[in-house]
Amino acid sequence: MKWLLVLILVTATTLGDVARARGMKTHGEVREFHPGAVKRAVLALARNKWVILSTCAMAVSFFSFIRLVSIAPMSFAVPVSAATLIPETILARLFLRERVDWRRWAGAGLIAAGVVLISR
Repeated sequence: MKWLLVLILVTATTLGDVARARGMKTHGEVREFHPGAVKRAVLALARNKWVILSTCAMAVSFFSFIRLVSIAPMSFAVPVSAATLIPETILARLFLRERVDWRRWAGAGLIAAGVVLISR
């Protein structure tokens, strides 16, 4: 059960983060913060399919994490949730077309090694 929750958590968090990034790139930078501009931004984001998908995925992620910490030690649940960085880095490169330099790939590799170490 614990590993199923980890899989759901990693998948949902990855989907949520990548969809949020895509939605915000689609929407563009929010530059004005007076009440009318904030209202327009919130309404536009509430109709953005990527932001909606992100919100749903992050809700699944949240409840998966809550369940995971109820059945596994916190010292396991929190570090293993960092595994999201690996697929997020890959999808940032492939799906979002971001430039990912060697330091970020090395960091993702180190995190992967850390997840393997704590999962035993």
